[in-house]
Amino acid sequence: MHDYGFWSVIPPLLAIFFAIRTKQVYISLLLGIWLSWVIIAHGNIFTGTYDTVIALVDVFKEPGNTKTIMFSALVGGLIILIQKSGGVSGFVAWIDHKLGGLQAADLETNRKKIQFFAWLTGVIIFVETSISSLTVGTVFRPLFDKLKISREKLAYIADSSSAPTSILIPFNAWGAFIIGLLFTQGYEHGFGVLFHAMMYNFYPVLALLLVLIVIFFNFNIGPMKQAEYRTQVEGKLLNDNAKPMISDELTGVKPVVSIQKSKAYNMILPLAVMVLMMPVILIMDGWQSATKSLGKGFSFEKIFYAISQGSGSTAVLMAVLTALLFALILYRVQGIAKITGMFDWILKGISEMMPLALLMLLAFAISHVTKELGTGQYVAQLTKDFLSPGLVPLIIFLIAAFVAFATGTSWGTFAIMIPIAVQMAQTLDVNPYISIAAVLSGGIFGDHSSPISDTTIISSMASASDHIDHVKTQLPYALLAGGMAAVLFLIASLLQ
Repeated sequence: MHDYGFWSVIPPLLAIFFAIRTKQVYISLLLGIWLSWVIIAHGNIFTGTYDTVIALVDVFKEPGNTKTIMFSALVGGLIILIQKSGGVSGFVAWIDHKLGGLQAADLETNRKKIQFFAWLTGVIIFVETSISSLTVGTVFRPLFDKLKISREKLAYIADSSSAPTSILIPFNAWGAFIIGLLFTQGYEHGFGVLFHAMMYNFYPVLALLLVLIVIFFNFNIGPMKQAEYRTQVEGKLLNDNAKPMISDELTGVKPVVSIQKSKAYNMILPLAVMVLMMPVILIMDGWQSATKSLGKGFSFEKIFYAISQGSGSTAVLMAVLTALLFALILYRVQGIAKITGMFDWILKGISEMMPLALLMLLAFAISHVTKELGTGQYVAQLTKDFLSPGLVPLIIFLIAAFVAFATGTSWGTFAIMIPIAVQMAQTLDVNPYISIAAVLSGGIFGDHSSPISDTTIISSMASASDHIDHVKTQLPYALLAGGMAAVLFLIASLLQ
């Protein structure tokens, strides 16, 4: 691989800077991708432009990318089906009844309850981050709107309860991926190593706890404080110049049934099917591999191994397709609409999600080209050779955070940084569990803060929030938790 040195860092940072500064996410990402390929072409603008177009097409060569983009588009069809069926309005009415009226005197208490339930939902759905963020945003958006809680707050809760939980409860594709990386570094019992490292995985724990502090103590700071004031006092769910990730046509769909006939289960059941199908598809997809390795028969060890071998992108795609089929049957049995009419709704929902699909395409493309540039390796190598042992975990955490922020991927960061962290720990006689945990925490922190991260994008989409507004309101909390995590890594390292 050619060493592009400092130039490898410029395109992703430029894309992030322009995205935050101009709020033109698509143009900023495209600029970063184009500049990257021009650098790879040694400054030849014509070759770089040609390679940019080819690279965008080649995103679909990777089956995982195509499945994720298809999932993002099909989600629009599921959302519009649920809204048309009266599932959303029925769910809001049900919650309203349970809380004794959402506009009652104890409005502040109800706000805290709904936010806590949103956080708890994200924690429970630890199997896959996309489904976690999607479910939280879709289920709770109408309730947040009715209680005058900002869309940015919903996006923050959805984002902060997805990846942090998935990394802390590793019985999912996340755990399998990390265990595989550890195995390549000579750890035959990767799960045990990962379990020990969790004791020092500070950032995800702090991020989850910070959400609870924000909810129960109204700890609204910086842009989030302004967003909450705008929503509660001015009655504006979004900024005047905001560009929500989902259009008003998708969030404001009117049900085809009366309010009296709206049923909460028309929303709960399809979403439950989608969530439950995720681990089922993972097991089915990885069962053959598990049988080859562990033999025939049934055991919990085999189930976990099958989950570890299953494809996460396949699972999310099949889960949403199953939920769509289930919803079609459920609504047809009730006589809500004919199948042909519901297919028209689905196509409408898919069309409304095309901007998100385009954004995912660009996010995957810039992630790929930063790998071509060697951005992660360059940043990691900068400080590798001159560290004192006591600072190793802290520096690993900061480097992993920067790599994830610049590339928009925590998984890519894990792949780059875990081998480096393990080798540094062995060479400098540093606790390997702390070093591994520093990579995991840094990867989640950087990914959590990055506007080009797929989890950040999906959280904005699910919450119908302006993407850059979500990034700006979430960043102070991510930095706060990240700062505390950095201090804890330094203390833990010095104590060791």
